[in-house]
Amino acid sequence: MAILEVSFMSKKLLRTVSFTAILPADKLLFGGEQPEPKEYKTLYLLHGGFGYRGDYISGTRIQRWAEENNLAVIMPSGENQFYVDKPERDEYFGAFVADELVEFTRKVFPLSDKKADTFIAGLSMGGYGALINGLKYHETFSHIGAFSPGLMNDVLALGDPSLMVGGLWQQGFYDNAIGKPETIKNSEKDYCYLMDQLLENKQAVPNIYMAIGTEDFLLEPVRAYHQFLEDRKVDVTYIEDKGGHEWDFWDKYLKNFLDWLPLDEQEKGLNSGNVMVD
Repeated sequence: MAILEVSFMSKKLLRTVSFTAILPADKLLFGGEQPEPKEYKTLYLLHGGFGYRGDYISGTRIQRWAEENNLAVIMPSGENQFYVDKPERDEYFGAFVADELVEFTRKVFPLSDKKADTFIAGLSMGGYGALINGLKYHETFSHIGAFSPGLMNDVLALGDPSLMVGGLWQQGFYDNAIGKPETIKNSEKDYCYLMDQLLENKQAVPNIYMAIGTEDFLLEPVRAYHQFLEDRKVDVTYIEDKGGHEWDFWDKYLKNFLDWLPLDEQEKGLNSGNVMVD
């Protein structure tokens, strides 16, 4: 399993950016055989607030699962910016993740360019970013995964610190990351608006998977969005399970999400933790 740290000049962000890639390109099968060369299905995996691109490697078993499923995983840095575009600053985090990063990684690595083979997912802030960009760039991504997604638009719009669960109220932080609350509703930062636009225009809706812990402070906003989707008869895989806003929950449901995706049949490679003895 190859883990690569890559830096390149982003035209969307006007600076050098970095991402971490997991590629099963060096897999060694039992008996010494090499897998047939192929273009990999790809998951663009977005970290949460206050995190960085290496979070999933330390917090989950994504490296093992990517190897077993012959899945490429691309993990960019989100810089607490919720993966959205902010034209007023000439900064386009959404376009960077869903357009520029996809194009760049397909040039550099042997990745499939098929929509059916391209997925986006994330946790917390990254779950918000995965929904926003998965819906906006619905012609690029066939499946969206959102684990404990930070769906706080209605709470932010009310501007009442007492409603901000988890002690995360700092209006300046959200103004900087997403924008003024009055600019969110019915915009491309609004996950309800984006879904309604797809339905109104009779566009294909990506397959959606959402998981949230019953002790998670984001439970009610996520429940409300699930109900919003149900009311519109949007097919969604939705799971509530015991757990909080924590890595044990995300590790479990990242694996569940990968099992849900249309991936290749599992093929374990030879490594120090997977050695057969006669």
